[in-house]
Amino acid sequence: MYEATRRALNVDGLIVREVSKRFGAIQANNKVSLSVKPGSLHAILGENGAGKSTLMKILSGFQAPDSGFVSLGGTPVELGSSKMAISAGIGMLHQDPLVVLPFTVLENFMLGTEFTQSQSARRTLVEYSNRLGFDLDPDRITKSLGVGERQQLELVRLLAQGVRVLILDEPTSGITAEQRDSLFSALKGLAEKGLIVLFVSHKLEEIQDLCETVTVMRHGKVAATRGLPADPDELVELMFGDTMEPRLRLDYPIGEPVLTVRGLTARDGRASISEIELEAREGEIIGLAGLEGSGQRVFLRSLAGLVKAPEGIIQLGESNLAELGHRRRILEGVHLVPAGRLEEGLFPGLTIAEHIALATGQPVSQESAQEAITRFRIKGLPGSYVDSLSGGNQQRLLLSMMPDRIRLLLLEHPTRGLDVESAGLVWETILERRSHGTVVIFASSDLDELVRYADRIAVFFDGKILDVVESDSTGTNRLGHLIGGSR
Repeated sequence: MYEATRRALNVDGLIVREVSKRFGAIQANNKVSLSVKPGSLHAILGENGAGKSTLMKILSGFQAPDSGFVSLGGTPVELGSSKMAISAGIGMLHQDPLVVLPFTVLENFMLGTEFTQSQSARRTLVEYSNRLGFDLDPDRITKSLGVGERQQLELVRLLAQGVRVLILDEPTSGITAEQRDSLFSALKGLAEKGLIVLFVSHKLEEIQDLCETVTVMRHGKVAATRGLPADPDELVELMFGDTMEPRLRLDYPIGEPVLTVRGLTARDGRASISEIELEAREGEIIGLAGLEGSGQRVFLRSLAGLVKAPEGIIQLGESNLAELGHRRRILEGVHLVPAGRLEEGLFPGLTIAEHIALATGQPVSQESAQEAITRFRIKGLPGSYVDSLSGGNQQRLLLSMMPDRIRLLLLEHPTRGLDVESAGLVWETILERRSHGTVVIFASSDLDELVRYADRIAVFFDGKILDVVESDSTGTNRLGHLIGGSR
């Protein structure tokens, strides 16, 4: 099988030319081109929103490109469905393995393949598992497998389907160090036999350990392709662009410690946090850095009481928030502004005036709504439906609905997708709250925003706080290293 793969790929390998994909106003991929030789371990690196996941979904058939060309082994690849991609020899191992949990390992292995006899399928499953150093019991129920074992199952199934290009999207999230080593050993063995491995990751040390080449994406384009090992400073700059130097923080008096978090452990789906320790003082702004899924969202929602934390202490003043539910925490002065404005913060189909009434508990009032519109510079009328507002105006409306008394203000990506003017108005409101002693904790993927507004920045990596740094002595270059898992 392996020699046939090597011959089929020949010297052309995988060729991607001018691939573009747009989602509304967002240009996810902009004329992306790259070439990967047979037998390559090739990393795809980039921050959130760089376009790497969209490109991988296009190559694996889960999304169709708007334009562009892909060939494998000199043969054009017809894009548009995962079945077509696998038939062409391209398969993708997802972060959440595509398995049916109530089925056995053997039944899952047979899904999507041409096997009709379980005995021949069993022999092939055992053969591939042994060849890769895996220990998969064909009769075991898949639900009892860990994430790493489910990955192994899907990897074996893809190889049995004849894939010649294997795409892995952040595969080490949620697996043990031992399973990571086993996966890396298997991937290196496959590359030696001629397969192409595309490894999507944001972990700098990880790609240096495994891969030979890296393509860095930024803002939907290819920023550069480099041989590995490479200078981490250069990779960070390629990922994030020009680095911002540490800021000169405006002198603002910060009070006594008011929030103490000790040993906080929680899980929300596949994302989790473990043994989080943090303190915050009155009027302090703490930024949370890290790529999506690193733990910032779980941490904020654990503080708000939307995610249950089975272990840990959350002390706000005299109140132990860990003993209180979400509604009680609101009464204690905890307020969360979610990233999903329409999905979680607002009610599509209701007007601005109706939202102000909901926030205040008062009857619908055109006068109260107009007052909020004027104060927060919302471009709309009391009768405007919230789903007709721009993202910036939806965010201003959310801020206008905040209660008067907030001791702990939590924000998920407060300026994501906003223009400069809207972002400035949002921060004007946040800083005004800070001046009254409110503790502000916000998550952002914008490193410049973190350095500019936070007093301290907690960097999350794999569900833990890797480091907490002072903003006035930290630039985006150092943050980029920490986000990639490197001190």
